[in-house]
Amino acid sequence: MGVVAELILVRHGQSASNVAFPKANAAGLVDSGLTGRDTDVELTPFGVEQAKAVGRWLAGLPAELVPEVVITSPYLRARETWRIAAAASGLAFAAPSTDDRLVDRLLGDLEMLTEAAVAQRFPDEPARYLRAGAYLYKPPNGEAFGDIAVRLASFLADLNRDHAGRRVIVTAHDSVVLMMRSVIEGLDLDGTARIADSGHVRNASITRFDGASGKLLLDHYNTVDHLPVEES
Repeated sequence: MGVVAELILVRHGQSASNVAFPKANAAGLVDSGLTGRDTDVELTPFGVEQAKAVGRWLAGLPAELVPEVVITSPYLRARETWRIAAAASGLAFAAPSTDDRLVDRLLGDLEMLTEAAVAQRFPDEPARYLRAGAYLYKPPNGEAFGDIAVRLASFLADLNRDHAGRRVIVTAHDSVVLMMRSVIEGLDLDGTARIADSGHVRNASITRFDGASGKLLLDHYNTVDHLPVEES
């Protein structure tokens, strides 16, 4: 089976959750200040600027390296990141498609809860998390990281089958970028943890795999040189 010529992974721009939850957790608050579901969380104004910066990066690519296939997570923050980036680039892209296998990690009953809210409503979960560890822990009705790997392996197999030899860009989430590396590179849990421990996947960062050899090989990971200077 062939492979795509190139796979570019873009994490969405800074979202309201990326700002609200660290502040709420640091303060021990039960309420993050956000309502609604994770799928509907919006970009912050700075996240919009980050998305525009991705667009300027795309505009600077040589014509022969412009992505031909666009796929996003169905979550609003990922779709908006691509929409804004594409508009800022001034380039004519194929219409994006969405794929449910590119969603962020599903937290199940813990979705949109602060650490204090989890401890209050699900008092057994903090201890379960500590016993299992970050990558093996599975929230009630949610996913462990291994579950993300399973759905991404399925996505990647279909991607290589349907778009072999084409340049593909995916806009999704930090867990997708991390676990796509794990799937493509065949990493075990320790290898995946080492990558995660080296630094979080940055908002609007770019990760690129090159398929010219007939196998997807990492070219660069989590780069942010194209972005405005501010902690994401």
